[in-house]
Amino acid sequence: MSRHWIWEPPAGWVEATNVHRFMKKLGIGSVDGFLQYSRDHLEEFWDAMVRETGIEWFEPYRQVLDTSEGIEWTRWFLGGKTNIAWNCLDRYRMSDRIACIGETEDGAVRRISFRELYRNVSRLANALRALGLERGDRVALTMPMVPEVVTILYACHKLGLVVVPIFAGFGAGAIATRLQDSGARVLFTADRLERRSKLIELKEKTDAALASCPTVSHAVVLRYRGGDVAWKEPRDIWWEDFVAGQAEECESLRLDGDAPAFILYTSGTTGKPKGTVHTHAGSLAQMTKEIYLAFDHRDGDIFFWVSDIGWMMGPWTIVGNHNFGGTIFLYDGAPDFPSPDRLWQMVERHGITTLGISPTAIRMLMRHGSEIPERYPMKSLRLLGSTGEPWDETSYLWFFENAGKRRLPIINISGGTEIAGSFLFVLPVQPLKACTLGGPAPGMGTDVVDGTGRSVRGSTGYLVCRTPAPSMTRGIWGDPQRYIESYWSRWKGMWYHGDWARVDEDGHWFVHGRADESMNVSGRKVGPAEVEQALMQHASVAEAAVIGVPDEMTGEAIVAFVVPRPDASAASEELCRHVADVLGPAFRPRSVQVVSQLPKTQSGKVVRRLIRQYYLGEAPGDLSTVENADALKQFGDQSPSRQS
Repeated sequence: MSRHWIWEPPAGWVEATNVHRFMKKLGIGSVDGFLQYSRDHLEEFWDAMVRETGIEWFEPYRQVLDTSEGIEWTRWFLGGKTNIAWNCLDRYRMSDRIACIGETEDGAVRRISFRELYRNVSRLANALRALGLERGDRVALTMPMVPEVVTILYACHKLGLVVVPIFAGFGAGAIATRLQDSGARVLFTADRLERRSKLIELKEKTDAALASCPTVSHAVVLRYRGGDVAWKEPRDIWWEDFVAGQAEECESLRLDGDAPAFILYTSGTTGKPKGTVHTHAGSLAQMTKEIYLAFDHRDGDIFFWVSDIGWMMGPWTIVGNHNFGGTIFLYDGAPDFPSPDRLWQMVERHGITTLGISPTAIRMLMRHGSEIPERYPMKSLRLLGSTGEPWDETSYLWFFENAGKRRLPIINISGGTEIAGSFLFVLPVQPLKACTLGGPAPGMGTDVVDGTGRSVRGSTGYLVCRTPAPSMTRGIWGDPQRYIESYWSRWKGMWYHGDWARVDEDGHWFVHGRADESMNVSGRKVGPAEVEQALMQHASVAEAAVIGVPDEMTGEAIVAFVVPRPDASAASEELCRHVADVLGPAFRPRSVQVVSQLPKTQSGKVVRRLIRQYYLGEAPGDLSTVENADALKQFGDQSPSRQS
């Protein structure tokens, strides 16, 4: 089968990896045996894993897990007390090792040591405490990707405050929805963003969002680009004024392991975005495991994942690496600006050892040609990483050949915001095929099943997890029933993740996109309901339905269909612009098309799956549940294949 492999571990590689040494400690001689052990002996595995990654506890846990209330409500590390800020910052507070390198689009670079970061975090934590915030209160941030985001995370964690990261590219409506749902007390933001040398009015956008968010009493504003913005007293306060005079020492609280640390928002197929709840111990256990085993953390690594703090990979990068006292690199800007070699130049200049990126970003960089990365040896790179969406083979191989020079493995991972980690990932001791995700992540009971819930191999099925994991969301914020319905209701005792997946004849795993109706646009998941709601806020729209369709650049693009209100009309361009204003430009539909009616079941549910099949010219499935099946014809008439 060797003709399938594009990379195999060279001589001496395997023995030097963390996963190999860990397997030896456990007395296990093969990857398959290790994965089997991690699933069959869940308590033993996670106990050994948190010890191996050096997570410290103020008080030790007495029990690893408890499923007495059902697998859906598993509790972890019972009796243990810990804190993310202690593990990732406080214990390194006397170190001059670089914690974070930040670079902005204009080329400015900052290097912040753990010693300096500790002082900054303590000042901010003391300022937050002075507001009267209490353990469990929520603090949101919608920020550029700058070192201050690290300061915010750890300052909140020190005090037991729950961090709510929000993508800075969202529109005011999407920001407001998340602030309202979380009940945030404080919002951190900046005066402006900068992309491709253009200033984006972030403060103006957050002001619009805050108009409908009465729980937010203070907006702390970073003076980032310009500083001259509209101001509302006494709500708004500049960052430097907020922390002025605060002490540079602040003790981290001793928190229960299951104390909430993050609310991370993800979209579902129905209703408002889901606030997934992640704990101090669960986040530490999962994120550090993945950095240690999959990304083979070593002293001296400089870890760069092209991400935003509003997506899971932002907090994951920070927590996972800082637990080991590692250095992270944050870049706020476009990866091909002001010149197409910007990303590769930064890797070379800063000695990046681990580079993670999405397939969409690679497809964008491919347009500039292979000769651009060929100019840079990038010998510091040791591992490549990717996540966010399924790869196509052409883009995957371009990344492998041009960034990795055919000598480095791509540690492709797949999971989700809901678990703050991965169901699948490549271990650096495994040979690779193009686009592979390796196999189940250690400690995760990942499986592929058919419609009856039985395991399948060699054919496409549904990605599920048969075991609990420490980082699985502790519910949906404010809506426990929706949590059960979203993840545990399809098959008893199995987490349903909503992805298509396949295991091939060699045991390599692949993900093939969403099996539910959520859309994955440039690696960012958005539910159809949120886009439809944005469309129906327009005065001309009575009903709306959206679908995801294949797109060469972004993986999926949004196509929308609207039923206009009587005597109303709106151009496609106007409605596309309206969605971008509400949700942000990343979620602008490719097109909006007018239809006379939407096909629905007898209970009134829009059948998006059938709309998509008709629009793409695919053979439709069962129509027996559709009350007005004749309505489907108009979607076939608008199919791109018919138009070409």
